[in-house]
Amino acid sequence: MKLIAPSILSADFSKLGEEIKAVEEGGADIIHLDIMDGRYVPNITIGIPVVESLRAVTDLPFDAHLMIVEPERYVPDFIKAGCNMISFHMDACIHSHRLVDYIKSQGVKAGVVLNPATPVNTLEEIIHFVDYVLIMSVNPGFGGQKFIPQSLEKVKKLKILMEETGRTDLLIEIDGGIKESNIAEVSAAGVNIFVAGSSVFRADSPADAVRRLKQKARFVEV
Repeated sequence: MKLIAPSILSADFSKLGEEIKAVEEGGADIIHLDIMDGRYVPNITIGIPVVESLRAVTDLPFDAHLMIVEPERYVPDFIKAGCNMISFHMDACIHSHRLVDYIKSQGVKAGVVLNPATPVNTLEEIIHFVDYVLIMSVNPGFGGQKFIPQSLEKVKKLKILMEETGRTDLLIEIDGGIKESNIAEVSAAGVNIFVAGSSVFRADSPADAVRRLKQKARFVEV
């Protein structure tokens, strides 16, 4: 499974609906929503009202990456707003298992996020419960950053942990610096979901950019 998830963080906010329609036309599989509160990361993006308004624009799954403190306070509202996947940072949540259990009980996919400096072994106790793991290949907070090459080693370590724990069904998502020149290599490492922001929305044609990324991601199946 190789899925492209354009991140609207890099889209033109004055015409988000049109931007989403463009990537949908190009074959986007998921719409990635970067939710930032200015506390967990030094930036503020969109909130629940915007997600609600965008839900009427497309039937594509919404993947909300919560870069916020106390995500448990806001998860119910993001679910009501129409999010189909929700991931959060465990260091921002006191009771991670409880939150994962709640998200899944609402029929929503639950994921946890690894920052560049967060080791894979922090997943050992939660990996049995989540649906996917999001590996940050840049430091969270801003779009347009360069891919951190060591992220590929982290993907490989996660694949080993998945084998050791019998969670070979777990999906691996990656976010940060994904573009045409590196997506095939990242795909070959075992990633399933590719978040792409500036490489999509800053292209001359976001729809064509999505098509090219999909083709390159699926060039190497693992």
